[in-house]
Order: sequence, then structure tokens, then C-alpha cells
Amino acid sequence: MTAVAKDADTRETGRSGEAGPGSSRGFLARRDGAAWLVAGLALVLGGVFVGFDLAYNQGKLIAPLDDVYIHLRYGSQIGRGQFFEFHPGDPVSTGASSLLYAFVLGAGHLVGFRGDLLLPFAVVLGIGCLAGTTAVVYRLGRTFASRTVGVWAGILVAVSGPLLWGAASGMEVGLTALLLTGTVLAFVRERPLARFRVTPVLGALLALVRPEGLVVAVLIAGAMLWTVLRERRRVGAAAWSLLPVAAGAGQYAFYLLATGTATANGVRAKSHLHDRPQFFLGEFVDRTVANVRGFVDALAGLNEQDFAFPGLLLLAVGGLGHLLVTRREWRPLLVALSLGLAGVLVAAATLSTALIHELRYLQPFLPLFVLFAVCGVHALTRLLAGARARRAALHTVLVVALLFSLLALPAWAVKLGRQAATIRDTDVSVGAWVSGNLPPDAVVGVKDVGAVAYFGGRRTVDLIGLTTNGLAEPANNGTGALYEALRRLPEADRPDYFAVYEERPGPPMQPLFDAGLFGEGPLITFHVRTPPALDGFSIVPFRELHVFRADWRLAGTGDAPPPGVTGEIKDYLNTGDLAGEEAHGWTARMAQPGLQPDTVLRRQGDVVDSGRVIVGGERFTAGGLTPGEPLTIHARTLAPGVEREVRVRVDGTDVGTWRFHRSEEWRHRAFTVPGDAVTGESVTVELEPVRPLLSPYPEYTSFGYWFSQPR
Repeated sequence: MTAVAKDADTRETGRSGEAGPGSSRGFLARRDGAAWLVAGLALVLGGVFVGFDLAYNQGKLIAPLDDVYIHLRYGSQIGRGQFFEFHPGDPVSTGASSLLYAFVLGAGHLVGFRGDLLLPFAVVLGIGCLAGTTAVVYRLGRTFASRTVGVWAGILVAVSGPLLWGAASGMEVGLTALLLTGTVLAFVRERPLARFRVTPVLGALLALVRPEGLVVAVLIAGAMLWTVLRERRRVGAAAWSLLPVAAGAGQYAFYLLATGTATANGVRAKSHLHDRPQFFLGEFVDRTVANVRGFVDALAGLNEQDFAFPGLLLLAVGGLGHLLVTRREWRPLLVALSLGLAGVLVAAATLSTALIHELRYLQPFLPLFVLFAVCGVHALTRLLAGARARRAALHTVLVVALLFSLLALPAWAVKLGRQAATIRDTDVSVGAWVSGNLPPDAVVGVKDVGAVAYFGGRRTVDLIGLTTNGLAEPANNGTGALYEALRRLPEADRPDYFAVYEERPGPPMQPLFDAGLFGEGPLITFHVRTPPALDGFSIVPFRELHVFRADWRLAGTGDAPPPGVTGEIKDYLNTGDLAGEEAHGWTARMAQPGLQPDTVLRRQGDVVDSGRVIVGGERFTAGGLTPGEPLTIHARTLAPGVEREVRVRVDGTDVGTWRFHRSEEWRHRAFTVPGDAVTGESVTVELEPVRPLLSPYPEYTSFGYWFSQPR
């Protein structure tokens, strides 16, 4: 008999009297006290975290993230039968990052958890799901390695500060973690017979609970398909294994049919693919890799965030590698999980918010990293001679990991309480003030729309574009584009009030104030009184949040033709207005990759206009022209600093040089295109540097162009 076979920490063989892999008795054997022990530990610690929340908020349960209230709002609306209408009568919007979780909250509302009871329902659900996750992790550890590995993995998951924070936050962290680990356990149990019945269902739910979950679910579906086809099962069984893929495709089909785009609002607002006016591949790779490095540092325990015990990521990679070599029967699943977890890191890293909010996108996947890390420790200790030495080494290393986790645990509980108190200081307080002080029919434009909408009882316009369709792209283009999108709303839908802060996310608000849109000053200011953490971090990016009364009297004044225009105006391009730019095929020709043509908003006298900051040139098309007639281009531009010149090309033909004289205020300038260059009813105009490649480049702010011809 080998030393491994003699080891007390043997792999699960079924001789303990419990159901082995492939059994139909269920995922958790009732007589297995260890599973109930680790689950109970998670429940107790979850209750402690809730206690810290209550202690910081005078006995009132408050969510530590404003995003929680977005989901609560969608959930309550679903419970009323108004599916994904953020307000009654609104079009369907995709501001909830978890489609499934919104339905779960809707079910909670439907059975009676309404108003102030819906958040406690979400928190209890999250903690309960985390408890279930610890028990499932225990079973996976027992299956992959030994009972001792399972117990240690369950304990380390139960005492994980980030997981307890996420479970008690009211977000979908606990539910996602349970569906993830449950899908893996279902695969493990159904693999011996190559008959997957439960796994595809859980995988489909995993695909719907988080976009990152979809990545793992699709790869597990591939592992099921491989297993079924290799065992020469029926086509129907193979098709059923692709249910997670169908669920993911159905979700995006729903988005497309309901909103006109398959991209959710959260992705449009936060993804590196969409959150800048122009996409540059090099910039995308640079930003994404930086976030991946941040994830690696956190998972490796190499920063001060205490997201993981030191060495977790390295041990997890080693554990996965060892299992891939030694456990051939699980190889398709292990390959899928290896690729899936790597895919999760890359997918989440494409978001500009990836490293904030305590890495909440990564939290649901931490149980698997912990599980494989413990398997890695187990594999390393197998290199030692003697069962006693192996057991001693295994327990010693994992006790150290446990001590690191326990030392970080109080800090995470304090974080939860402090951050909930910060949300109470700001977003929740604003919502309560809005409810008691603004007219019932008021429309409020909001940054961080969740709590204000949930407690305010007023229709809101999301200035970041999560819950209001069509505003994510203008917000990502800057204040000027956002202003143009807001002023084009029907008057009944325009914000009557604004509850805003200056800092990111979202464009700066000061230009709106300078332009007069916010009236003479704030009606009320809410200060963040909650002390920040020791590192100065606060869960909100601002220290003050203001409420203004809107003043739209100057809206649209920038569209009026400038003085001195002669002839008949045939066309008008409002630079900074996305709709106008798209209609004219407008693009910026920036002189350097990475330079962004951000929009600005400026008021001069009684005229308010949006514009683009240009370093290089522009390209656009003017229509409605009379061929053969001279065309005068009237521009409103601001060119501070030294004089700049741009070369003007019309349909590719060089028609001269346009000089922008130095000015600290915008000026109206005109350039006449000869009639023989106007060869059709529309022409494409290109403004470009006189000296291509070399600096100094043309640098100016473009506010708009009017195109006129003789009457």
C-alpha cells in the first residue's frame, strides 16, 4: 500500500457512508457535520457584519453602495409587474448589472418584502448564499483532494472579509458565488455518468447573474459538451449541455429587442470600449492590462487591501496545475475553470470601475481561488516524506493563511459600517430631502441615481446613463455632449432639479453651473461627515453633493447663426451634439493616438454652446448644397495661445489655408470654398494640419459650423 493510500487525509471514496460523486442523494449529505459547521460559521460572521452596519447607522440597515439601490429599484418595479422600467412608464432600461438578481429581488417584493424590508431581504439572501457557498466549497475540496482540504477551504471562505462584505452589501455577490460553486459541484456529481441534468440549469442561471459569470458558464458548457460527445451520448444530451450558451444569447437578444442595442447601459458607461470619445487600441490594452495587474496584486496578497492572504494566487495556480496533471477524470472541467477564471479577470479588467468598490466584480469568484489555493498547499505537502510531516506542514501553512484572514476581518467589518454611513450621509439623505422638499411631479437629474430614486419618489434622469437610455455615450463624451442630450429631451422629461457632485464618474458639472443651467447656487449641500478610512479612501468619490434648481432659459441659444452671415444657410453642424455629428459624418482627426476630443460647454454673453477640443483636425460632410456655387463655412471657434492654421480640403481637393487668430473668447470666422470645388449636393470637408506629422499642431475648440451659399 502506498504512503498516499495510508494517509489519514485520503480522497473521498464513499467508504465514509456518504454519497460519492454521481450519487443522486443531493449535494450535501445531512450527516456531514463539517459542511454544516463551515456554513454556520459564515452565517455567524455575516450576522456580525450586519451588526456593524447597524451600529454605524443608529440601528438602520443601509447599503454600502449606491448601486444596491439601483437593483432594489428594478426589483421593486418587477414585483409590481413593470419589468425593467426604472420609473412607471419609462422605456425598458438595462441599468441593472445582474439580470437574474433583479428578478430575485422582484420575487422578494412580490411575496411581501417591500419598502424598507427589501434591503434586509437582499442582505439575508446574500449571507445565506455565502453560507451555502462555504458548504459547497467544502464538498469540492473533499472531492478534489481530501476531507481536510475541504474543511480548510470552507473555513477560509467563511472568514473571507471581502466575501462577507459582498454578501452583506445587498449586491448579487453571494448569489453569484453560490451559483458558480454549485455549477462546479453539479458537474462533479454528474460527470461519472456523463448525463448532465442539473449542471446546465445552474450554468444558465450563472450566465444570467453576472456578465463575468457568463464567461465561466460558457466554458463549463464546453466541458459538458466535450464529455457528452466523448462518451457518445445522444444529440439531445449534447444540446441540453449548451443551455448556458442559450441563456447568455437570450439575455443579449432581450437587450437588443428592448433597447435597440445588445450592449447593456452599464457596459456602455463603464467599459474601456465605450467610455472615451474615441477608441484607441493601444490605450484600451494599456488600461486593461493595468487593471489585470491590480487584480493580480490583490489576489496574490501583494497590496494593502487585504483582499486575499499572501500567496493565494500563486498557490491557486499551482493547485490547478497539480489537479490537471493528477485528476484526468476532471480535466475538461479544470481546463474550463482555468480559462474561465482567467477570462473573468480580463473581462472585469475592461471596466473603468474594476478596481473600486472593494473589487466587487471579483468577489464572487474568490471561493474558487481559495479552493484551488488550498489544493495547492495540499499538493506541495505531498512532496514531504511521511504522513505526519505532510499533515503538520498542511495545517501549519493553512493556519498562517487563516491568521492573515482573521487579522483582516475586523477591518472589513468596519469598512462595511463606515461605507454604509457614508451612503447615508449623501445619497440616502438626498433621497429623503427630495421626497420631502420637491414637487411630486419634479424630474431630478442625478449622479449616483440609486438611493435618490429609491427614497426620493421622484422621476430621475441618470446623468451617467445607467438607468436612462441614451445618456451613457453623451456622458462619456463630456459635459457639452451631456448638455446637448439633456436639452433635446422633451420639456416634460428635462430635469427640473439636479443632485450632482463634481468628481468622476461622469463628466464635470462646473461647466453646467458656469453656463447658468444650475441657476444662482445650490438649494442645499450635503457634506460627507463620515471619516474616511486610514488610507484616506471613501466609498464615494466626493466630499460634497449639491442640489440645484434647473434653468433652461438659454437652452439652444448656441444654434442661432452668428452675426454677419450672408447668403442662405444650407446646413448646420453643432459640434458637441452627438446626433448632429452623426448626421454629418463628423470625426476628429487627432494628431496623436490617445488624445481625446472631449466636449466642453461654454457661455459667452447670453449664448451657451457645446464644442470639441481639437488637436489636429476634423472631417465632416455638409449637405443640401447647390453645385457650382461658392460655399462659405462660418465657424465658431476658440483658439487661445498662438495663431493656428489649418489646411482645408473639399472632397480631397486642397482649397486653401484657414487661419484661426489667437483669442481668449470664441470668435466667428469664415472661409469661402470656390464654386468649382462644390461638385455635388454634399461635400466632405477636411481640416488638417498644414505640416502633417510635425508639431505644433492646430489646437482649438470647435463649437459649430454654418454653411451658406448665395441666394
